[in-house]
Amino acid sequence: MSKITYRDAGVDLETYQESMARLPALMKRTHCPRVLPWKNGFAGLFTLDFSGGLFSRNYKDPVLVSCTDGVGTKLKVAQLTGQHDTVGIDLVGMCVNDALCCGAEPLFFLDYVAMAEDNPQLLEDIVSGISRGCMESDMALVGGETAIMPDLYQSGDYDLAGFCVGIVERSRMLDGSALAPGDVVIGIESSGIHSNGFSLVRKIVFEHAGLTVDDEAEGCDGTVGDILLRPTQLYVRALRDVLNHYKVKSVVHGIAHITGGGLHENLARIFNPRVDAEIVRDSWPIPPVFEWLQRLGDVDDDEMFRVFNMGIGMAVVVSEYYAESVQGQLASHGLASWQIGRIVEGSGECRWV
Repeated sequence: MSKITYRDAGVDLETYQESMARLPALMKRTHCPRVLPWKNGFAGLFTLDFSGGLFSRNYKDPVLVSCTDGVGTKLKVAQLTGQHDTVGIDLVGMCVNDALCCGAEPLFFLDYVAMAEDNPQLLEDIVSGISRGCMESDMALVGGETAIMPDLYQSGDYDLAGFCVGIVERSRMLDGSALAPGDVVIGIESSGIHSNGFSLVRKIVFEHAGLTVDDEAEGCDGTVGDILLRPTQLYVRALRDVLNHYKVKSVVHGIAHITGGGLHENLARIFNPRVDAEIVRDSWPIPPVFEWLQRLGDVDDDEMFRVFNMGIGMAVVVSEYYAESVQGQLASHGLASWQIGRIVEGSGECRWV
């Protein structure tokens, strides 16, 4: 009887080494001088020299900000299409967009990729998206982990987790305390569904309607696969310019990343207990993808707005005097925005008007 090997258990170490060899170049292209070389690979190093920061040149009382998230069942759509080079952008976006809500500058990122079997090309495709997302967020990809678990995942399955660390000056943290009646809520466009609500999306599209990823998405100018896999919008550069241009506490009073729970739930998370937000529902155009999903699944309005971003990926609360100026800066980055509501006296709620 032959001796049992790791390969017999479903893990091929030679193929694993091939996978690992494809990643250093994707990491290296995201590095800045703050990333220190560390040859043993057990950790990533990032120097606390903040003299060259993009958000603030000189930190006096810095606070580290950490965020983690995944991509969820959007990965099932990637598996159906065989396209895996964009979900890494989603992974980065779900983390760095959260960090922005504190007013933070993203510094570095790590990923965790869990796979059913060694697949060098699949891993390279996934990490290429993560690398691209980091580059577009001016953030270093300093390391990660790849786990091969054949007994936990079915062949072809994988899962992703991301970890972002950023920094913000304590005096410039967006903690909700500056929100005041009269402030304007600016909604910034999303790129589509982003990475939330895909369990409902897949039930509507594939189970209820019986569509495939190659079918045309009616009214959406693309196939089902193209529309559903459109990656999460990254807001780092646009909001960095807004935050750098103004004294944050006097102009930008709050930022909310609109993810699961929709506009109401996520906007309310940044309120202090003395204010409410009144949102005008028809103050921005609903993207065709959400209208298509609603028709396809006969979904109630309230459920759509509770699950999806409905076209608003980030909400920024600003002093009324500067609202149009902030919108101009966002437009210079190619982002549409709308004044979708106002802050009023209240008790920390968000409501339609």
